[in-house]
Amino acid sequence: QVQLVESGGGLVQPGGTLRLSCSASSLNLHHYAVGWFRQVPGKEREGVSCSNSGGYGTYYADSVKGRFTLSRDDAKKTVYLQIASLKPEDTGVYYCAADAGRFSADYYCNSRNLGYWGQGTQVTASS
Repeated sequence: QVQLVESGGGLVQPGGTLRLSCSASSLNLHHYAVGWFRQVPGKEREGVSCSNSGGYGTYYADSVKGRFTLSRDDAKKTVYLQIASLKPEDTGVYYCAADAGRFSADYYCNSRNLGYWGQGTQVTASS
């Protein structure tokens, strides 16, 4: 059974930094595309950063470019999302997702294209 477990969320002041982790211990992660999504009440889940299998390409939503960094350690079966210069609008539940496949990174920032999901971790940017 595939399990993705996010951690690292919390309450951070605007302008602060945070690093989210996603443990994918049951996967041979090198062969999986991964994505980070966020969701706020009443809105659709938004893909903020995604990587295709093997990490050969990474996509960032315009709203996070220059502030978010996705990295992956396939040997440790862990995906990270470094968040810098946090804004109040970054607040939401952040989900990690994965799927096997060989499409482009931006393809995997469509939530319909990933089959495995974690439970999410709350990020709140507030003073």
